[in-house]
Amino acid sequence: MGIKTALPAAELGLYSLVLSGALAYAGRGLLEASQDGAHRKAFRESVRPGWEYIGRKMDVADFEWVMWFTSFRNVIIFALSGHVLFAKLCTMVAPQLRSWMYAVYGALAVMGTMGPWYLLLLLGHCVGLYVASLLGQPWLCLGLGLASLASFKMDPLISWQSGFVTGTFDLQEVLFHGGSSFTVLRCTSFALESCAHPDRRYSLADLLKYNFYLPFFFFGPIMTFDRFHAQVSQVEPVRREGELWHIRAQAGLSVVAIMAVDIFFHFFYILTIPSDLKFANRLPDSALAGLAYSNLVYDWVKAAVLFGVVNTVACLDHLDPPQPPKCITVLYVFAETHFDRGINDWLCKYVYNHIGGEHSAVIPELAATVATFAITTLWLGPCDIVYLWSFLNCFGLNFELWVQKLAEWGPLARIEASLSVQMSRRVRALFGAMNFWAIIMYNLVSLNSLEFTELVARRLLLTGFPQTTLAVLFVTYCGVQLVKERERTLALEEEQKQDKEKPE
Repeated sequence: MGIKTALPAAELGLYSLVLSGALAYAGRGLLEASQDGAHRKAFRESVRPGWEYIGRKMDVADFEWVMWFTSFRNVIIFALSGHVLFAKLCTMVAPQLRSWMYAVYGALAVMGTMGPWYLLLLLGHCVGLYVASLLGQPWLCLGLGLASLASFKMDPLISWQSGFVTGTFDLQEVLFHGGSSFTVLRCTSFALESCAHPDRRYSLADLLKYNFYLPFFFFGPIMTFDRFHAQVSQVEPVRREGELWHIRAQAGLSVVAIMAVDIFFHFFYILTIPSDLKFANRLPDSALAGLAYSNLVYDWVKAAVLFGVVNTVACLDHLDPPQPPKCITVLYVFAETHFDRGINDWLCKYVYNHIGGEHSAVIPELAATVATFAITTLWLGPCDIVYLWSFLNCFGLNFELWVQKLAEWGPLARIEASLSVQMSRRVRALFGAMNFWAIIMYNLVSLNSLEFTELVARRLLLTGFPQTTLAVLFVTYCGVQLVKERERTLALEEEQKQDKEKPE
């Protein structure tokens, strides 16, 4: 209710002014803190020389990001460029064989990176789930898939299987876990789709073509088998009007995002500061809130860049891959919060929607979320911090439904009905602002540390109450209202587009 309701322009202008000022003020505090802490002993390991000609150091606390764009940059560019080149040649000469080219090139790249024994290990998991799919029992396929996933997440099997990798290098553990885990999810998707459509008779070759598509292999995103098979099986794919321009724009945005992150890390040490709790505790409340928020925004940017690069290659291959996740800035409900849209789609299709149905009943929704987050816990790797993260986000998702049901209860529904539509929107935005910070705090636990999350919660809710608490809540409320206005505008544009497409 109230999403299609417009607020006065002056009110929205005030919200924009407040939000911009608050972000600038918090950013200034973070910049000053980064300058003050650049030479601290605690920062030596993760703040290294950067732009020496202007005396700026760089935050290098994110191991994966640094490896992607330093020592492994040329390898990634070479591998993806080779894929694009061979895919283009195959599409021009023998388009009916392009899916085979994807599989052969991907398998050779995996073998060259991780060794032949690792490739054989994954082939063993593929064959096992393929055999299970022939039995036509979805519960068996899902159970075997989860068992295979557990074997890559728990000792002693994980230690034994990691020994199949040839050699040692910086990103070995990341590539091992990424390639293995995504392989299991892809094979499980293949098996479940085979059970759902026994008349289509998918072959082991179809599974191998699906699994060893190189752009998706190590880091995702994951496409469910039915979507991938339908798209890659097109003998003569045709590009939509303006598609090439969109691909160029996507590639350009990825490059701009990489450059923006590099510049940002020379001025704001948002990943290093939380590791020094003594220093972080000295930050003003506004800067501390901005630090917590920026940690989640960075994680989204990291995912957007990774999936943006991969999706650009996939689009060149005439695929329609899962889009990058929504930015945390525009999220104020748990139901839309995810950092990997591909895994989210996989979980929704095979677990969450299957159990929860229309997600309107409390008990089925509880069962669906518990099952979904149980599998997510296994995917992330069972440990105390993952257990806590899963519990908090599972609770948040269910709590939203409980609040929704409570709002539909007679007395409360009549109170809201007595309000104007604009006032109803304001009230809901207030609850959205509180939910926004619940999303930040619940995810900060896993993206940073429990100790830093406790520090932020204590400062914003206890020692900073009521001034800081109300100030942060009001700024967030302004942001939620601006997001709602954007949603309203997009909804109206979509309605106008559909009206134009209707026949006269």
